[in-house]
Amino acid sequence: MAKLSNDELIEAFKEMSLIELSEFVKTFEDVFDVTAAAPVAVAAAGGAAGGEAAEEAEQTEFDLILESAGSAKIAVIKEVRALTSLGLKEAKALVDEAPKAVLEGVKKEDAEAAKAKLEEAGASASVK
Repeated sequence: MAKLSNDELIEAFKEMSLIELSEFVKTFEDVFDVTAAAPVAVAAAGGAAGGEAAEEAEQTEFDLILESAGSAKIAVIKEVRALTSLGLKEAKALVDEAPKAVLEGVKKEDAEAAKAKLEEAGASASVK
């Protein structure tokens, strides 16, 4: 197999859906016995130790997390599809794998509105 450059790998990742990329990361972690989330935890711990100045900074981007689909799974899948550009298969996988991020890096108003729509469909969600 030919060795791919970093740029070629990045281009390949850009063509993948969020679900496909998530599955790749899980496979990568399993094959190499590593955890991709470890640097994030270290960075978060370091950021928390940064002092009160970091806490005073106002958060401008929020993530909408689907906690559970509830009893109306089909309605929740439809709502996830309406909120995102995911296909049916990807939306179903996201709902099945809850808790999972539905929207990332959005304005608080958008996250709250999407949360209300998901909860109206029967899901439980949170904004972080």
